[in-house]
Amino acid sequence: MEIVLLEPFLVGSHAAWANGYAAHSRHKVTILGLEGKYWKWRMHGGAVSLAKQFHALGLRPALLLATDMLDLTTFLALTREVTADIPVALYMHENQLSYPWSPSDADPDLKRDAHYCFINYSSALAADAVLFNSDYHREAFLGQLPSFLQTFPDNNEIDSIGLIAEKSSTLHLGLDLRKFDVYKPAGDERCGKPPLILWNHRWEYDKNPDEFFRALFLLQEQGVDFELVVLGESYQKQPAIFAEAQQRLERQIVHWGYAESIADYARWLWQADILPVTSIHDFFGISVVEAIYCGCRPLLPKRLAYPEHLPPEFHKECLYSGFDSFFARLRQLLAAAGKDTSQLSSCVQRYDWSQIVSDYDNLFSEMTR
Repeated sequence: MEIVLLEPFLVGSHAAWANGYAAHSRHKVTILGLEGKYWKWRMHGGAVSLAKQFHALGLRPALLLATDMLDLTTFLALTREVTADIPVALYMHENQLSYPWSPSDADPDLKRDAHYCFINYSSALAADAVLFNSDYHREAFLGQLPSFLQTFPDNNEIDSIGLIAEKSSTLHLGLDLRKFDVYKPAGDERCGKPPLILWNHRWEYDKNPDEFFRALFLLQEQGVDFELVVLGESYQKQPAIFAEAQQRLERQIVHWGYAESIADYARWLWQADILPVTSIHDFFGISVVEAIYCGCRPLLPKRLAYPEHLPPEFHKECLYSGFDSFFARLRQLLAAAGKDTSQLSSCVQRYDWSQIVSDYDNLFSEMTR
């Protein structure tokens, strides 16, 4: 069976997901994509460019698999002579209704932000199946639709939410976790050293770095022994707390900045002891799952998608509510660093493509029957 995967923002985690599925699927998956930049323009104009690619290649697949960055209605309108009878699955990596806007983005104040939400809404209406990377994401999107539609003056079409809900389900993200296995150290490279705390997220406001570093400043003031590695992509504009933390935590820092290779990134994940997470937004949490897979003990907020990654028996140990709980649990984990984390690691192995790809393939095969 041939599947055409449509991704207007083919970079980073979106590209890894698309290429990972194409590599592991039993179906033939052809990826049509655009360079991952100018996300707003990709949501507006990407459908036109991908429709042009689609026609040029003369494709007639059994199924279309689009992502949330595509204006699916426009794509289907421009290719209707070919795609009218082809089933379409829409995969939601994120959505613009519940994605927090950057404080520096002028669009919300200028009332120019609603159309990106509408593209997600209309695309979901047009698709035959709407697939979300987590239960939290699915519930958040459907939960935001009533208030979004009620902002319009009339014909709010609230009943359409039920239509979307009926064809919505969760299909967790597929990841290439086994790539980390080759970098697993044979022994304990940090024997005798203080516990190593890990940050491996983007350096952006939605990862809530202020609360993360606030806790580390308190640990430092109280004389708690720890070391710190800060990974993740940084940008020209980044929260000011990073510069402050680099200076104040200089004695604790063993690495600061983006890991330039998968080998370097994996080495730090395998060495780290504790992953304290403070994010205020995450539809799935790839970096969290990667760290857990590599044996890093997570300390996660009891919100967003994080509780889905661990079975209930680990929730008391690994989840927290509020800063006071976060700081107290972090201190406890630092005192207990070095305990076996293999059971935690096994909890997330189900996301590896070798295990989850059959869920994708079977679902898409069923859609074509």
